[in-house]
Amino acid sequence: MSRFRSRFLFALTTLIIAVLVGLGLLLGQIFDSYYMNSFKDELRKEALLAKSIFLDEQLSGESISNLVAELSENFNSHITIIDQNDKVILDEGENTNHDHQFLLEEILPLIKSEGKAFYYTDKNNNLAYYSIPLNEQSNDEGVLIINSSIDSLIRVNQQMWGILGASLGLAFIIILLLGIRITAQFTRPIESATQVAMELAKGNYKARTYEDHLDETGMLSQSINILARNLQDMTRAQEMQQDRLQTLIENMGSGLILIDGRGYINLVNLAYKELFDVDSAKFLYQLYHDAFTHHEIIEIVEEIFMTEVKVRKQLHLPLAIERRHFEVYGAPIIGTNDEWKGIVLVFHDISELKKLEQMRKDFVANVSHELKTPITSIKGFSETLLDGALSDKQTAEYFLSIILKESDRLQSLIQDLLDLSKIEQQGFQLSVQNCDLKEIIEDIRIMLEGKAKEKEVDLTIRYPEGLVFIEGDIYRLKQIFINLISNALTYTPKEGSVAVTLENFNEYTMITVSDTGIGISTEEIPRIFERFYRVDRARSRNSGGTGLGLAIVKHLVEAHKGQISVQSKIGEGTTFSVKLFKKWIDK
Repeated sequence: MSRFRSRFLFALTTLIIAVLVGLGLLLGQIFDSYYMNSFKDELRKEALLAKSIFLDEQLSGESISNLVAELSENFNSHITIIDQNDKVILDEGENTNHDHQFLLEEILPLIKSEGKAFYYTDKNNNLAYYSIPLNEQSNDEGVLIINSSIDSLIRVNQQMWGILGASLGLAFIIILLLGIRITAQFTRPIESATQVAMELAKGNYKARTYEDHLDETGMLSQSINILARNLQDMTRAQEMQQDRLQTLIENMGSGLILIDGRGYINLVNLAYKELFDVDSAKFLYQLYHDAFTHHEIIEIVEEIFMTEVKVRKQLHLPLAIERRHFEVYGAPIIGTNDEWKGIVLVFHDISELKKLEQMRKDFVANVSHELKTPITSIKGFSETLLDGALSDKQTAEYFLSIILKESDRLQSLIQDLLDLSKIEQQGFQLSVQNCDLKEIIEDIRIMLEGKAKEKEVDLTIRYPEGLVFIEGDIYRLKQIFINLISNALTYTPKEGSVAVTLENFNEYTMITVSDTGIGISTEEIPRIFERFYRVDRARSRNSGGTGLGLAIVKHLVEAHKGQISVQSKIGEGTTFSVKLFKKWIDK
């Protein structure tokens, strides 16, 4: 039982007891007064009757004595008549408690002092005395005294109080039970509402109370439940918004830092921690000038603190063993009433954009350079022929052969550029069909066998047993392996060897092209698939290469959902490995 119900029941019980005790005392006094008055009235009537008998002149002394004795016996009392000289004239009755001496010494003086009808109770002997004067004016001519036992009055009084106590006790029990039931009926909804309110204060917005009444307590329970549902909806919406914001902050590609108005870092997202390799436990709640290791970032924060305006800058920051480009956006956080809240910093990693921009510049420069050489040669020899060299047939043929060679080189460069542009387009598609790799490699061997003999390079092909079919584009596969084998022949010196090995597995085939050429350094391997990149620029240009072959190979292998890898050592040779799946995989 709750404290509220206990206090309420205690107050109710106290009130019921006070009311019942007051009512009992009142009823007891009323009944006691009623019985006392009835008893006194009986004594008075008996005294008047005895007086009328005693004063009746027609009766003899013996008759008076007999009648008084009979009256005393009927009323169970003792009748005493005393004259003016305090002499007992008549004394009749057999009351065992009657004390004649006490009557004369104690009661008689009290009667004379009253001078009229007198009532007195002797509680020691349980006797009641009632007297009337024989003369209505005064007691001087004698008095008639009646004493009677009050045992019956005491017994009736005890019975009355017993019945009254039992009745009031039963009434108390009934009222108490009804009070408990009524109290429970009215306090249970209040207790439930209080308990729910306490749960709501603790943050448990799923708590509900019962709505089983239509009175004020029911309205209270209904209001509490509506409040709980509203709080739950608001909390759910707030948690959803907080989760969304947290997910957005943690998964955004840019680094984000929140600095409070005192300069302490309050928030750092996952992207910043990964970019700058920081530990959030050591980074959070630190002053910005202690947490940041780059002076450029500290200067941005200080500038925003001083000017309270937005700042956007590009920084080139060293991270570990590399330097990365960042576009840093900083803005002050101003609350309501122009209250300064802090600073937010956003770090956009633009290293890839810078790299792409540099690649674009390099591409334009390389294309311009590659186009300039054949065009310059064609223009120079054409001008020489126009200046009179056409008359010398041998010289003219030599110059024209050079012009043709440079034209072919220019055409090859333009064709490679067109192929590379086409391959890199988003809508580029392969003509997929079943291809016999043995047949493709054999056709390439026949095409390049003359070049191998010319350079005195041993070209060997190793085939597995059985058929080797894959799903792919025959023309593009030929383009891949022509470039790889041709490059191997180009960079392999005289009396060297080029080996093409075809291996057949359950789900894929592996084609390796190995040579004993000049090799590639470890630093250059990551760049060999870039446009116009050459390991040996002098030999590549003399060989007529455009520098786009390996870039085309890489794009075509990836278009076939395959993989290409390189292993090489300077002076020992290079091995290109191409992994192609037999079944076409749609991704």
